[in-house]
Amino acid sequence: MKMILLHIHDDKGADSRLQAACDIARACNAHVRCVQVTPMPSLMAADVYGGAGYAPSIAAELHEIADGFRHRVEAHLAHEDVAWDWVQMDGDSVAGLLAAAHLADLIVASLPEHGRATMQDPLPIVADLALGGRTPVLAVPAAARSLPIAGRAMVAWDGSEQSCAALRAAVPLLRLADHVDIVTVEEGGGTDFPATGAPEYLARHGVKARLHSWAKGDHPVECALREAIDTLGADWMVMGAFGHGRWRERIFGGVSHAMLRTARVPLLLAH
Repeated sequence: MKMILLHIHDDKGADSRLQAACDIARACNAHVRCVQVTPMPSLMAADVYGGAGYAPSIAAELHEIADGFRHRVEAHLAHEDVAWDWVQMDGDSVAGLLAAAHLADLIVASLPEHGRATMQDPLPIVADLALGGRTPVLAVPAAARSLPIAGRAMVAWDGSEQSCAALRAAVPLLRLADHVDIVTVEEGGGTDFPATGAPEYLARHGVKARLHSWAKGDHPVECALREAIDTLGADWMVMGAFGHGRWRERIFGGVSHAMLRTARVPLLLAH
């Protein structure tokens, strides 16, 4: 991975995102592209001719706030010993980040966890980023202080197109991990995918991995994955995103939707 796109926004997850992006950049000798999107779509003011436009005073104030935060982030980056640049734009956060990510290898954003109760909570955009583009997304918990790439990685594997995409995207980082565990969750009735496919694929890329078959029992799959994370001591996890579609998961529940709300380790997601 050589181009890391970092979502810049002043919220409680800003420091954890920044540190994760810098940790990856150092480990991979990569470049960090800081993308700051100032949201403006809802700040419209009617003019005397019946048209509409941005209220200039509000836009100027928002830009001033954004510039202040930019100065703080740049001061931090000056001590991180990584290459970086800055992209500033106005508009919708998801659309702006996806547009900037066309030639990025990874987008670093924040886990939405339990929703956005205050303006300081991170924007819940991970699902839209994962589904809206072809660039994998690293979702970082707001409480994270670093991203131990060289630690223990866990891969959630079910043989789906989404899990295959996530596995392929994660190879550059999995090569740096000291331990890689692949976890398949036993749901009963057998499986219609080759569980050994993932370790065989990684072995061809020089990554040694252990395969675990995890019993689900009477609990949802996400409970088994969280148990595996705790038991194996995983520092970060790779998983496919929204194999059943985001809206179906939102209505009926699903693994991706649940893990985005409850995971306590960084998740590398791909759809």
